Amino acid sequence: MINLAVIDLKDIIKYLIKVTILIAVVVILTKFFSGFKTKLNISKNSLLSFLDITIPSIKLSNNNEEKIVNNVIEKKPLKMVLGLELGVLDSTEKNTDNTESVSTNTTNDNNNENMNEEEVEEAQTGIETKVLENNVPEKYTSEYNGVKIRNETDIKLTKDMLTPNVDINTKSIVIFHTHTCESYTPTEKYKYKASGNFRTTDINYSVARVGTELTKYMQHYGYNVIHDTTLYDYPSYSESYDRSLKGVAKILEENQNTDILFDLHRDAIGDSSYAPTVKIGEEEAAQLMFVIGSNGGGKHDNWNENLKFAIKIQEKANELYPGLFKPIILRNSRYNQQLAKGASIIEVGATGNTMEQCLNSMKYLSKVLSEIL
Repeated sequence: MINLAVIDLKDIIKYLIKVTILIAVVVILTKFFSGFKTKLNISKNSLLSFLDITIPSIKLSNNNEEKIVNNVIEKKPLKMVLGLELGVLDSTEKNTDNTESVSTNTTNDNNNENMNEEEVEEAQTGIETKVLENNVPEKYTSEYNGVKIRNETDIKLTKDMLTPNVDINTKSIVIFHTHTCESYTPTEKYKYKASGNFRTTDINYSVARVGTELTKYMQHYGYNVIHDTTLYDYPSYSESYDRSLKGVAKILEENQNTDILFDLHRDAIGDSSYAPTVKIGEEEAAQLMFVIGSNGGGKHDNWNENLKFAIKIQEKANELYPGLFKPIILRNSRYNQQLAKGASIIEVGATGNTMEQCLNSMKYLSKVLSEIL
């Protein structure tokens, strides 16, 4: 006996419709996601291609992400930026060098950054000193406690006028050079291109270099120093004092209550036969000389205080290094010393001295100054 199952046609149709719909949905979804993925890949590739063209370093990143992280992002941009900055600094330095002869150039280093760049050897005391023979005799007209003064004025100097009871503000020290181009006998180390008889516009070989040495030492001892290296005597030597007067007056406007002005020169004898030298220990140092102005050349209320201050310095120098200074000269001209009550000219050696000897002098002068200021 055979059993036959009766299948409802309507149920079959419903089942087929469901399967068909399910298949259709699967097909549609598959195509949809496949197409979406393709679009994403195209967009990504297009974007990266564009960036590769416009920003080449991005292409390197696409090819080697680790290389970019280590070299491009962290190293190369830093190197590039530093290179640009150093280029700007180098350009600025060159521009400064080119404008030294026409502008007022000052260095004001209270934080001693320049001093820290090289070791400073302080001068020792208690060592033997001896003035070496030269062909210029020593002359003087007055003396105070071992300090000799050659008075070339009509002023009658009294003991009270020579007593160094002067109160000086030591907040700042201004060093400048009315005759900036004055230079010395060349040596192997300090050869220079001359711009005249014992003169050069290169401040690394002129008396300005001596000022730089004194600046370095005084900064070492903790003083604020303003060093003006303007070429006041170039291209014209005449009216040098008029130009330095304007330059230093401007510095004083910007640095109130400054009493100490050192105008460093070298003696003007125009040949190498005169080289005033003192031997301190095993070193040779160029002798120094104060030149002090007076009111003989015009109104000058500070002249006596200038003289007292010079005597005060030279007293200490005679104690520590006898012979470092020659007799003080007092003259009628003002030499711009009316600007402050601690102003003076200091002649550092002469044409026959070498730069080495003059730099040694600054080591010993700075020691003297540090003892009295």
